[in-house]
Amino acid sequence: MKIKIGIVLIPIIFFSLVIGVVLLASVVSVKNDNDNVNYEYVSISADVLKYKPLVEEYCDKYDIKDQINIILAIMMQESGGQGLDPMQASESGYNTRYPRIPNGITDPIYSIEVGVQVWASVWKEAGDLKLALQGYNFGNGYVSWAKSRGGYTPENAKEFSDMMAIQNGWSAYGDILYVEHVMRYLSSGASVGDEEFKKMMEEVLKYQGYPYRFGGETPETSFDCSGLTKWAYNSIGISLPRTAQMQYDSMTHIPLSEAKQGDLLFFKNTYSTSDYITHVGIYVGDNIMYHAGDPIGYENINTDYWQKHFVCAGRIK
Repeated sequence: MKIKIGIVLIPIIFFSLVIGVVLLASVVSVKNDNDNVNYEYVSISADVLKYKPLVEEYCDKYDIKDQINIILAIMMQESGGQGLDPMQASESGYNTRYPRIPNGITDPIYSIEVGVQVWASVWKEAGDLKLALQGYNFGNGYVSWAKSRGGYTPENAKEFSDMMAIQNGWSAYGDILYVEHVMRYLSSGASVGDEEFKKMMEEVLKYQGYPYRFGGETPETSFDCSGLTKWAYNSIGISLPRTAQMQYDSMTHIPLSEAKQGDLLFFKNTYSTSDYITHVGIYVGDNIMYHAGDPIGYENINTDYWQKHFVCAGRIK
């Protein structure tokens, strides 16, 4: 991002140091229980979302009311909500009305009912999201086979695929990356933890007062906005894309009211470019962000300028 110095508030060094000490001393504790995660859907198309009421109806019917978002993510991967068999469920044993061949189902409503039945079956047998997802693609046989080997792994997904391809005389069997492909449409909504946030801030505070440098992404060059956020996240072992727009595209979007320390804040139209997102900063709480302004430092976003350009907060998926 390029910032016009005449518009951006010039940080007062003493105020910035005090704010930094206070914020680092009062980090909000974030629970991150990966064994009991409520996944949210992200980047789901309008073609898929139009079927959400039907998905809700059938999830209720087959007693998996908490799985609606996962079904939507599966549909997004299978078809993007297009075609007559949006859940690609034709070859399932639950399909008793249409030919059990690829795209044999020609009724989207029935496809969704069959797809939900398939998911309910593999989910209840697997009891684990990734194992169940791969089971939706490979069939229930994979679930029992993988459970006897400790559960889902990318390695045993490939092993099972190779084994089944040989048995059936096919060149390939299923999608060995199915879990990864579906998970890109799901988010746990998890923030960075308090220790990670402290480590991140300890790193980027080393560069407080450095000048803004367009294209900068290391301490040797100084930083631009996305270069600084990428450096910050890299310090806690998380790799972000390079530009503000790409970082925005890679994250779950949330309102400022839900933002937690360590989330990113995104802004638009701060300078002339074809990108929608033109600036990004690290949220540290109480309407304060740490960002590559000119110079690098803290900024209160509760001003007319920043509110005018604010888009949303972002959280790692």
